[in-house]
Amino acid sequence: MQLFENRTQCFKIGIGLLTTFLTVLLFFNFIPNLAFNQLEKVLSRGELTVITRNSPTTFYETTDGDTGLEYDLIKGFADSLGVKFKIVIANKFNDILPTVTNGHADFAAAGLSITDERLKIVKFTPSYQEVKQQVIYHRNNIRPKTLEDLFNKHIEIVSGSSHSHNLRNIAKQNSELSWTDTETADSDQLLYLVAQKLIDNTISDSNEFMIYRHFFPELDVAFDISEPEKLAWAFPKSNDDSLFKAASDYLIKIKNNGTLKQIIERHYGHTEKFDYVGVRRFVRHISTRLKFYKSHFINAAEKNNLDWKLLAAAGYQESHWNTRAISPTGVRGIMMLTRRTAGQLGVKNRLNAKSSIFGGAKYLSHLISRMDEDIPEPDRTWMALASYNVGFGHLADARKITEKLGKDPNKWIDVKSSLPLLAQRRWYKKTKYGYARGWEPVKYVENIRSYYDLLSWEINKSKPAAVPEPASMKIMPNIL
Repeated sequence: MQLFENRTQCFKIGIGLLTTFLTVLLFFNFIPNLAFNQLEKVLSRGELTVITRNSPTTFYETTDGDTGLEYDLIKGFADSLGVKFKIVIANKFNDILPTVTNGHADFAAAGLSITDERLKIVKFTPSYQEVKQQVIYHRNNIRPKTLEDLFNKHIEIVSGSSHSHNLRNIAKQNSELSWTDTETADSDQLLYLVAQKLIDNTISDSNEFMIYRHFFPELDVAFDISEPEKLAWAFPKSNDDSLFKAASDYLIKIKNNGTLKQIIERHYGHTEKFDYVGVRRFVRHISTRLKFYKSHFINAAEKNNLDWKLLAAAGYQESHWNTRAISPTGVRGIMMLTRRTAGQLGVKNRLNAKSSIFGGAKYLSHLISRMDEDIPEPDRTWMALASYNVGFGHLADARKITEKLGKDPNKWIDVKSSLPLLAQRRWYKKTKYGYARGWEPVKYVENIRSYYDLLSWEINKSKPAAVPEPASMKIMPNIL
């Protein structure tokens, strides 16, 4: 009897200890499945799952790794939580919101505009960007100026997009307006169809077209068909707002401290100005001139730890890949080296393409290494390029001015606003190196960034056969 009572007492003690142990585990969040809320679940598993789409405005892969505005925002949010993140790419636009509502992703970061229709099924964070919907047409066609000009036109748009919802509302007052919703084409593919004159028009968000117009210089904006729309992250509707609130707080924080502005500049700052003739000439020179020097750019870049496309873009900005280029100030060759710089680099003949390219690569690499360690990439490279143009001393002066103005001398978006001040007496008289045409390095860097994007696009762009046919062609009967 005594033995039975001892065993019972031990059993009760064991149950009590187990209960206490489980309570401690739950309190310290060691059991993922027992986390109290959505934020705790993410912190427990150590990973965010986010759905997005492939686009220059959202997420895309490069030889240097993943990038895109949404990618940078997602990464920043994940870092703020101290977790990793997994990107899920939507097969088609219509898959994005269902993936969120069925719980297969924590939220969507896909350049989604806030619409009344979407608010019925998801909730949105504070906005991080505004866009307009724009009608796109081919420059060789007559420019549509009104909705009536779109009647009887072949128009295709992405199914499930805010463009489709907007056109449906417009069509209530314009019954002759018609279009085709397609699930098998993305924005860039529809722009390609317009560029090839396979369809007459499409609708594009202004931020997307700002980037794509450099890749499709034949296209232009006809007119806007919407007021500014706000872009935001989409979360499932739920009584649990923990993760939603954390994301909202993060977006508000980076908007207030200037980080959001810097991220937007990183992806859009070089796209604001568009030179139709210059873009067409550059694309032509890729096929007619670059082939003679491409191997030199690749080898020189590899030797100096640079991206060869960036080096080639800098060479084009300097000389349009003309080996015999000479400026009024005496710089010459593909990389337009001064006599003094060439001498320091051991370049004996500045007009020799290989020597000039290898010399320019060595010099640019040297300038990048001279930048303060606190300057992050890609700002570090943009500033090095600016100093290639205006001189390291003048860049240092501009950074000091930036600091005096209460801005960040380690951010290109702030330094590029200070560089033009070097041409104003009230500013340059206080600097070590004096007057400089400070607007030139700003334009210089932005041009190189645009050339780099164009060169990357031309090298990696899909072949025409990979682009879907217009939706109207797909539903035509096979008469063969």
